[in-house]
Amino acid sequence: MGNQRVPKPAMMSAALPDGVRSLGTPPPDLAAVVGWIEGQPSARDRLRWTLRDALDSLLDGQHTGRWHYLHLSKTEKTHLGTTIEIMLTREFQIPEGEDLDWRMAGIDVDCKFSKDYGKWEIPREMYLAATIETRSGVADQVAMLVWLDDDRSRWAVGFVRVSDALLSGSANGDDKRKLNERGLESIHWLWGGPQDDLPPNQLNQLADEVRERILGASRLSGQKRVNALLEEFNGRKVHRATVLTVAQQADPMKRPRDSRLPSNLGNKGFLVLGHQDADPLISAMLGLPVATKGEFVPVRVVQVDPADSRLKVRIGDANWAVAGPGDPPVPAPRLPSKQPPEGWANYLGRFDAK
Repeated sequence: MGNQRVPKPAMMSAALPDGVRSLGTPPPDLAAVVGWIEGQPSARDRLRWTLRDALDSLLDGQHTGRWHYLHLSKTEKTHLGTTIEIMLTREFQIPEGEDLDWRMAGIDVDCKFSKDYGKWEIPREMYLAATIETRSGVADQVAMLVWLDDDRSRWAVGFVRVSDALLSGSANGDDKRKLNERGLESIHWLWGGPQDDLPPNQLNQLADEVRERILGASRLSGQKRVNALLEEFNGRKVHRATVLTVAQQADPMKRPRDSRLPSNLGNKGFLVLGHQDADPLISAMLGLPVATKGEFVPVRVVQVDPADSRLKVRIGDANWAVAGPGDPPVPAPRLPSKQPPEGWANYLGRFDAK
């Protein structure tokens, strides 16, 4: 089971300093590249999900059971920046640069990642410096700086035009330097600064005892672990990466669907709602989050009278609502395998008028 039951490690990075933000328009020398990325369709949403996917791809929870950045090896941590660059290149179809990684709006741009604010490493090839006899760059180049904190669901992307004056006085063993205080103040952050909505790492955000209850539900059975996961997430979305890590099987996305069976959670009254057929309508009619592809919304339901004030749907010959803590478990209703002739909306929306 890999690292599934490893206790939660220390935080991924130190808290971000106060006052990290950019207000107003970008400086003229950055306006074109900022406009290029911000002008991409749904750019902000695609950026945050690409960062989520990049980290999840390295964790590889389906095969390793890992769910935290600090479970990665030293080599894998080093590779996260490369993975982010590769996935951003593919997501935004960024052309290759002449001297650097990318070319945006006709300007060469290099992608730099650090999990620690201010620790981006700038090679000598990115700037002009009269004091460097060899390997000086052909110009002061633009860096796209990427930062994320998976523990706090925070992320940021900014741009700076690197120059000798914006860098610390000493280089490390790889002849790379970091931004000095003036350099940090020169970063133009997209959307005003650090963002608070990195798609959440659900296992990381659970209390230790809850995560242990899920991952410890069975040493050998991925189905039993997924059942435990769905019970804990009653009424909430469960993301694909969470299912993969908990199931650790070749067919992990089948496990939530099988959780609907009476032998699993069906006899406890659970529906497991996905993104197809009647499921999105049921979620909406019960006031629950609506799953998108790869997500599931488990919910325990109970049969109610037509006069019950709770939101409800009609399945079969009964009305069903979200079960409360005091409602005893009953077998969940079974939906028709095919859409009824009157359509799902009419089928689910018909209530007894008693």
